[in-house]
Amino acid sequence: MKFTIKSSEIQKALNKISGVIPTKSTLPILEHILFTLQGNNLRLLATDLEMSMSAEMNVNGSEDGIIAVPARRFMDTIRALPEIEILFSSDETSKKIKMITESGEYNLIGEAGEEYPATPDFKGEAEIVLSASLLGGMINRTIFSVSTDELRPAMTGLLLQLKEEEIRAIATDGHRLVRVIYSNVAGAKEHKDIIIPAKALQLVVKAAEEEENKISVDSTHIKFTFDNFTLTSRLIEETYPNYETVIPLDNDKKLVVNRETLIASVRRVGLYSNSTTHQVRFSLSKNEIKIAAEDADFGGEAREKIPCTYNNDELEIGFNAKYVEDVLTHIDSENVEMLFSTPVRAAIISPAERKPNEDVLMLVMPMRLNT
Repeated sequence: MKFTIKSSEIQKALNKISGVIPTKSTLPILEHILFTLQGNNLRLLATDLEMSMSAEMNVNGSEDGIIAVPARRFMDTIRALPEIEILFSSDETSKKIKMITESGEYNLIGEAGEEYPATPDFKGEAEIVLSASLLGGMINRTIFSVSTDELRPAMTGLLLQLKEEEIRAIATDGHRLVRVIYSNVAGAKEHKDIIIPAKALQLVVKAAEEEENKISVDSTHIKFTFDNFTLTSRLIEETYPNYETVIPLDNDKKLVVNRETLIASVRRVGLYSNSTTHQVRFSLSKNEIKIAAEDADFGGEAREKIPCTYNNDELEIGFNAKYVEDVLTHIDSENVEMLFSTPVRAAIISPAERKPNEDVLMLVMPMRLNT
């Protein structure tokens, strides 16, 4: 194999696919990147067996070939180089890899390309096309609420519900729940529910292009196709909890408050909460919220009051300050609408200024107050 390429061009591709490469693996070959050159087309492939990502780019090729390149040292070398042209060559018999620039030479030992794991055959059954803003917005609004509890594998991913003119994205960790509905989009021809691993979504956000991004799904995998990149991930084949039953329908106590004001207050008062529970107390009265916290173990205490629009019965309810802050920072409107019922029922938080064709609902479970 032999080709020339600018260091910045290959580094851009490596930045996107490097997240797939495992840092340690029982299969050392997975700590490599598969290089395949045909003519002037170079394809880079990385996989951890659950997920694979490829990048294609134009190079000045002079000798076709295939070889697995040690990922960590190769990437570190490219990052350390200035903007410079690289002559890359490899010998498939000896597995020796050489990189030559105008000022240096770097030698590596790779592995036979034939030893690299084959990626699964993919036959898309459902397909949708999304803009980068919609795709990125959908993921960024939900992924923070995905569970990290491996004992509940379904909740470690994002539930995507595909319908003809609607897409729903749902994430929950049992303490918070986020549901985003996009309407009037060209959805799938058939209704389909899938659960996408969080790691795959984090890589999608990095790789999404400005133009259209295609999503294809079959019974076991999902494939994201960008401009010169593809990411294929195994789906989580579990049953997602019935999230609809958790969303209260009778929260009739409505409060509207400036989002930034509430975030700042919860953040400050939360500094004085118990380091284990992070509990803050919301006391609602006419057009005012009192936010308080105390740490009985260390004697810390704080309270603030902020203005709001509220004309219902007085209510005291407790929350984990970090969960409230997380939810509020993932809403992008100036004001938020909060719906309450009782101190033991979940609160619903939504943007007060709603965008066309978008319905954002976030839910925070309360904490029992210490009387």
